[in-house]
Amino acid sequence: MTAGRNVLFIVMDQFRADCAGTNAATGANSLAAAARMPNLDAFRENAVSFDRHYAVTSPCGPSRASLLTGLYAMTHRAVRNGTPLADGIANVATEARRSGYEPLLFGCTDAGPDPRGRHPRDPDLRSYERVMPGFREIVELRLAENFAWQGHLVSLGYDLPDYEQFFVPREFDPDRGPRPDDPAFYAREHSDTAFLTDAFLNAMGPRSRGNWFAHLTYLRPHPPLIAPEPYNRMFRAESMPPPNRMRSREAAAELHPFVAVSLERDLINGCVDGSRQPLDDADPEDVGTLRAVYLGLASEIDFHLGRVFAFLKETGQDDDTLIIVTADHGEMLGDHYLWGKDSFHDAAYHVPLIIRDPDHPEAFGTRVTAFTESVDVAPTILDWIGGQVPAAMDGRSLIPFLADPLGVPLHWRDHVYADLDFGEPDVPTVWQEVLGLPLREANLAIIREDRYKLVHFNGGLEPLLFDMHSDMAETRNLAGDPAHGGTLLRLTRKLLDHRMRHQDHRLSDMKLTPAGTVNLDN
Repeated sequence: MTAGRNVLFIVMDQFRADCAGTNAATGANSLAAAARMPNLDAFRENAVSFDRHYAVTSPCGPSRASLLTGLYAMTHRAVRNGTPLADGIANVATEARRSGYEPLLFGCTDAGPDPRGRHPRDPDLRSYERVMPGFREIVELRLAENFAWQGHLVSLGYDLPDYEQFFVPREFDPDRGPRPDDPAFYAREHSDTAFLTDAFLNAMGPRSRGNWFAHLTYLRPHPPLIAPEPYNRMFRAESMPPPNRMRSREAAAELHPFVAVSLERDLINGCVDGSRQPLDDADPEDVGTLRAVYLGLASEIDFHLGRVFAFLKETGQDDDTLIIVTADHGEMLGDHYLWGKDSFHDAAYHVPLIIRDPDHPEAFGTRVTAFTESVDVAPTILDWIGGQVPAAMDGRSLIPFLADPLGVPLHWRDHVYADLDFGEPDVPTVWQEVLGLPLREANLAIIREDRYKLVHFNGGLEPLLFDMHSDMAETRNLAGDPAHGGTLLRLTRKLLDHRMRHQDHRLSDMKLTPAGTVNLDN
């Protein structure tokens, strides 16, 4: 281990790329113009930004599994929240330990443990919000439980409601009832974001000597969409760019049966806890209000990231620390009349990635326009600390880009890939019921080039093909157009090639011979 080599790996939850000022297009009505992220902006000037960076799956559990293992969901197979991650899969923490690091966790990894070999009554099998092997949990911060934060609020004298009511506004005009932009009951200095940042700074102060690896994972701006003052009304509904959507929900539903079924769900009201009345996705004020609160939560994170960056500078560690800022996946935020991340649209996958490599200050302030994926983050960290990147990892190290942002490594990808499972093994989802899909056929795969994007559905559903140059908003399906038949065939073959190339390679590159095992060190 080389002295003075620290890693700070920061992950935000459900944070869209355009909120972080990423250049690459996310639609004509990007939130970038409305967002105010001064600390991320300043950080970007002293780092390298990856403008076309994409998560390879969603929701939280699968996406974090891919981030930390460097594997596509089709490889690690923890494909939904609650799906266990098999024992024995290497991840960035287990491999960093081989280089002498003890990866510290501040927040969550959403890793469901492998139930094989455990007693059925083991409490760890009752939640997927567990700690991925290799990490040492310093601060517990989990969306479904949040016991540490609750205890902190009690110590401050708060009279807590039941946790199910935590995110219902407590201060509102009684003449109109609660609204999503009414403030949370806790003060801004006591929010879960503030609590996590305080805990990180307190814990890392004594650890400023020697090498360290910290994984700092914020819960926001993940719903429920509620913010403490002043973030609840930092942005106004009327100032929000409208979402990218077609003229009506009916028109959007005609795009594909998957979309039609998606629109049957009451997605907008699933983003909030408590309101004067059901929110209306057709009401610009309701839509604008939720988008504004979302930006408020994102701005709150930006404020606390500023505290983290200042700590590193004040303690003289910023020039010894690899800093990575990214998100697990995106958020539709009303685009295409959809909320959440159960989608194939870019807004659900396009996320920020900003990396500060102190070894290459000459690259600070530059932008990378090549396609990168969330599976590249783990190999990058291991490469930077001088560790060995397991051959099984699907991603590739981004270190060459950090040294030369304008160059492109040999044989670099010209596309990004993602997949999404939208079935459940206990209670069938609405897609399974309406579309008649068994569990193993309720999934889709995406391959996106610079111009064209293919969405391939399992279960015999027709594909989607978009021209991302002329139809950035993804509203016109070209799959049935004979003029694009060649493109559809080419991308379908390319998708198949990609999946075949990235099958599980933990053992497949090895060979047992009389002289020993070939590629055993991989």
